[in-house]
This record gives sequence, C-alpha cells and structure tokens, in this order.
Amino acid sequence: MVFMGRQDMGASTVAPVGRHPSAVTEDPLLSIDGVSLQYKTRDSLVTATYQVSFNAYPGERTVLLGPSGCGKSTLLKAVGGFMKPVEGTIRFNGKPVSKPGPDRMTVFQEFEQLMPWKTVKENIMLPLRASLGLSRAEAEKLALTYIDKVNLTKFANVYPHMLSGGMKQRTAIARALAMQPKILLMDEPFAALDALTRRKMQSELLQLWETIRCNMLFVTHSIEEAILVGSRIIVLSPHPGRVRAELNCGEFDFDSENSREFNDLKDRISAMLFGKDKH
Repeated sequence: MVFMGRQDMGASTVAPVGRHPSAVTEDPLLSIDGVSLQYKTRDSLVTATYQVSFNAYPGERTVLLGPSGCGKSTLLKAVGGFMKPVEGTIRFNGKPVSKPGPDRMTVFQEFEQLMPWKTVKENIMLPLRASLGLSRAEAEKLALTYIDKVNLTKFANVYPHMLSGGMKQRTAIARALAMQPKILLMDEPFAALDALTRRKMQSELLQLWETIRCNMLFVTHSIEEAILVGSRIIVLSPHPGRVRAELNCGEFDFDSENSREFNDLKDRISAMLFGKDKH
C-alpha cells in the first residue's frame, strides 16, 4: 500500500510526504489550500475544518473519510460553492470557487431530494431545461440516456413515492450526471440504505463510473466504503477536521475485500481515526 500526500502530525503542523502520481503530468482539477470553515449555531461559532489542504486530479474518485463532525459535509458544501472559507482558497478547474455551478453537481444522503409531483424523467429534465436552457426534446433525450445508464428505463414515468430508496438515489445520480458536470459531489449518498441495497449501489456506482469516468468527491464515515468506492482517500481527524493522511486505494475492489492487504489498510485507517497510529 502506498502512503502519500500529507499527514497530520498531531498538532497544527502538516508535513508533506509525497505527491500523487498524476501531479507529475497534470494540474489538479480541485485544489484545497489551507481551508478553514466555520458555521454559526444558535449559541456559538463552530470551526468545522482547520487549514485543510489537498488536491484532486482528473479521473480520480476522491473520498473524504472521517468521524461524524469532522467537517466532511461542510467541506463538500464549500466545494459546491454554497459557503465560503474563513481562511484559505478553493480552486476548481483553475478558477476560485465563488458560487454554485453546473460543473459541480451534488447527490445528498436524503431520499426526498426529488420533486414528488414529477416523474423520474421529469425530475431529470428539470435542471436541464432550467439551468442549461435545453429544449424539451433535447432534455428528454438526454434524460432518457442517463435513466438507461442507471437501469431505470422501465420506471421513467413513475413518481418518486413509488420508488425504493435505492431507486430514488439512482434517479438523483442520473439527474446530476445528466448535467454532465466536471465533478460529482456525493454526500453519504448510501448511508440511509439497508446493507444489501447499499452494497448494490456501491457496485452500480463503480460500474457507472467505468462508463462515464466522471470525477467524484465522495463523503463517508465508513472505512470499508471509502476503500471500495475511492481511488484515493483523504482521512480527516476528529473535529475540527484536519488532513490526517492521504492514501491510494485504487487497486481494491469487491473481490479483494477480504484480502490481507484490504484488512491491513482498514486497520491502519481505524488506528488513525480511533487509536494510536503505530505505522
């Protein structure tokens, strides 16, 4: 297993330990540089992340992994342009992120992210017409293309209340991908699913990625999911989130889940998050 990127040394100091192989020939698609994020609660000002830095390169499935409250979802919102850092910069495709845009589409954890009065096809067509200005015929053709990619062709004219949780998430993924974003932002999209459906959705997502090769920034608190879904993992420390380590994991798949190497990496990440890292 290759260890690379940055490692939290236990305080605010972060030391470089190498570079991602893509960095030799490619500029990062996403650059997070010293980003601190805060949000207000009713009683206080909460620091969600502290001086987080990492890059994501073209063709990567980058996973943000860490315990609840470490700022994973908050960081995803900032990349999406929904909040601004109090410190540091976020650059996407070479430009500072200042607002939301169709080049960064988000899939959330909640099932109820679809318009209940619109069918699967109409839900996917809506942003294509509203944001991209496509004609009805153009939007319908593109919607049906992505409905087919997520294996929902038979349900194109079905309303959300008639769909299972997994089917709703597939619809949300199809809606995001139909916008043809440069990166897909996924905020624990399978966390609310039962174990069997979650495993199926993970597999289907990777199969879909093999076809589309869309960049992904995927948030999870599951170590197993991070290793299986990601090609690279950014491990964040407990609140406030800092970069604990960056790890390559692209060689793992479902067939290697019970291998010694998989379990060694799982144990190492667990030690980083919940105990003393002896490596």
